[in-house]
Amino acid sequence: MTIQVFGHKSPDTDSTGSPIIWAWYLSEIKGTPAEAVLLGEPNTEAKFMLDHWGLTMPRVLGKLESGAPVVIVDTNNPAELPDNINEADIRGIIDHHKLVGGLETKGPIDIRIEPLACTATIMWKMIGDDLAQAPKSIKGAMLTCILSDTLEFRSPTTTQEDKAIAHGLAKDLGVDIESYAAEMFAAKSDVSAFSDAELLRMDSKEYTVDGKEFRVSVLETTAPQTVLDRKDSLMKSMEDVAKEDGADQVLLFVVDILKEEATLLVPNDMVKGVAEKSFGAVVEGDIVVLPGVMSRKKQIIPNLKV
Repeated sequence: MTIQVFGHKSPDTDSTGSPIIWAWYLSEIKGTPAEAVLLGEPNTEAKFMLDHWGLTMPRVLGKLESGAPVVIVDTNNPAELPDNINEADIRGIIDHHKLVGGLETKGPIDIRIEPLACTATIMWKMIGDDLAQAPKSIKGAMLTCILSDTLEFRSPTTTQEDKAIAHGLAKDLGVDIESYAAEMFAAKSDVSAFSDAELLRMDSKEYTVDGKEFRVSVLETTAPQTVLDRKDSLMKSMEDVAKEDGADQVLLFVVDILKEEATLLVPNDMVKGVAEKSFGAVVEGDIVVLPGVMSRKKQIIPNLKV
């Protein structure tokens, strides 16, 4: 059977590109039939990557069949995967997030989790010399994933390995990192076609903090005002989205890539308390700016308190 390779729900660039990279490696180098699939519609930056490098958008997975062989990338959290993930035949996990637990395999598997900024960085290391056989599109996807997850090396999750690998790929591809990243971020910042609910779910993950269920949404942009101009309607939509998703609250952080800061929308006293206890912020009004905050994984989630 063909191995299905997928990342988390609400696919960002890394959860779109990394399945493509690994499916290529399994199929073309290892001789194991594999297919990249998605668990939802990719975001605008991921679509830019696909168009720019001439990659076919993977199909969106419907129902995950029981017993289907799968490789999970860019997550190991069951909450971010199909509800019946433990009925699948999990063959491998490649990730750069903390180990959550809860996945069950049918036998011993290969697991690679490293404290790097991007799954594609880990894949570059795993593929090794075989990457010389990769087409430009695969290398381009790899570069795009790394620049996206590191925010062009601005994110505190960035390591020297991420930087070195990205620079090597860019040189190989003849890509100027600064100008290419600017194109990527412009694509990511164009959210005009999305409804408020879609924006709140676009790059979001579920977390339990002190007994409260949060959907933590991050919108990374070079044009934060286009999102903040919609703050009133976004805050009204938060209540509906939280109710539909079984959460107590949606937290929306609008990350300004260029200023390297986040703006948190504050629709109620619960979020005000979260901002003050988590980040030592003084909240006056319905937004609060958090200087230097750019990473959900490293700066937001570890600090959340209710």
